[in-house]
Amino acid sequence: MWERIIFNLLAFYLFLVIFVRMIKRNDTNYIYLLGLQALGILISFIALIFQVTLSTFIVIFTYIISIFLPIVILLIERKGIFLSELICKIKVIIAKGTGKEERARKELLTLLEKYPHSYLGHKLLAQIYEQEEKTQIAIEEYMRAVEIHPKEDAIYYKIAELLHKEEKGEQAKEILVELLKRKPDDEKASCLLGDILYENEQLKEAVNVYLEALKYHPESYNLYYNLGMVYTRLNDFQSAKEYYEKAAQLNSLLYQAKYSLAQIALIYNELEESQEYFMECINGSFLEDLAYYTLAYIAMLKGEEENAIEYLNVAIQENENLYEKARKEPLFQYIIKKVDKPNKNGKQVNWRKQVLNKKEKQVLMHLQNTYELVGNLNHNDIKAIRTIKLKRKEQQAKEKEQKEREE
Repeated sequence: MWERIIFNLLAFYLFLVIFVRMIKRNDTNYIYLLGLQALGILISFIALIFQVTLSTFIVIFTYIISIFLPIVILLIERKGIFLSELICKIKVIIAKGTGKEERARKELLTLLEKYPHSYLGHKLLAQIYEQEEKTQIAIEEYMRAVEIHPKEDAIYYKIAELLHKEEKGEQAKEILVELLKRKPDDEKASCLLGDILYENEQLKEAVNVYLEALKYHPESYNLYYNLGMVYTRLNDFQSAKEYYEKAAQLNSLLYQAKYSLAQIALIYNELEESQEYFMECINGSFLEDLAYYTLAYIAMLKGEEENAIEYLNVAIQENENLYEKARKEPLFQYIIKKVDKPNKNGKQVNWRKQVLNKKEKQVLMHLQNTYELVGNLNHNDIKAIRTIKLKRKEQQAKEKEQKEREE
């Protein structure tokens, strides 16, 4: 009996609180909640008057709609998300889930027309514009959201990310610097700031940003890998190797670091080490073709012609464009006739365009160019010996063929 009385008093109090909120905000969405509360109160009141024992299911149901549900709504609203926004968010999720993007946008615009200071409304609308690649409008909506809630660091990062996408690096940089002052352990912000500095050729500044971030994230593959790339561009290959090795240890399934280590080893004429890393890279699909190609190159430097032919065949099978590259490489001149020509059904893969980002492309090309300038000098004596041997073999083959004809 007393339990029923307390329940009705509490439920009636919550009913009045919700009713007052509806009047203050002039929001008819509260009517649905008030209707459910009234139903629960009515059921409980009838049971109390007529001394009816309710089933467990009905008791739980009345508690949910009369007390639990309004309390949850009030707690959510204390976090700045009002009932109208919550209902709108549910409608937007349903609309987007069913592919009705236009309807989702209209729901949000209707919400913002009534509540122009709705943080959630501007944020959700910005996300829709971002998905539609309307980047500038998305930035504007995110800016409106952050004006309403200035402490939302995730929105600042999102704005910086979109500004960077729009090639407004300086503006993005300013936002990220301020964000990192407030939240120095933000790894994503550090990586993005480092990328922007890298693109502006401020390589030493980028190193400082990544090293600072490592203090907070000492086990971050991305930070070690980024440091490896920046040191590569600075031609500090020993430091680059150190950070690439750490990155490879942290994530053995990502092969970009191992590929860079293989190239660095090749630059220093460490053929065995380079070969080991390239052998690991053949497990990474988007680097597989060039890994096999370079393995063929190393095999030729070591005088292993049969292995070179085998590797080159696999490389060309994966990427038929490598056949022309091999045909122009002096080291492959003797074996190119023994290599299978690509067929029309061969794969035409451009790994640089398909998988690697802009920074990774630049770094791997820098390593390749460095090898051509420096590494080739290390192998000039090997190449010269190989060329002499190849010419000698060709001459011997011709002489043998000529003798057979004469006989």
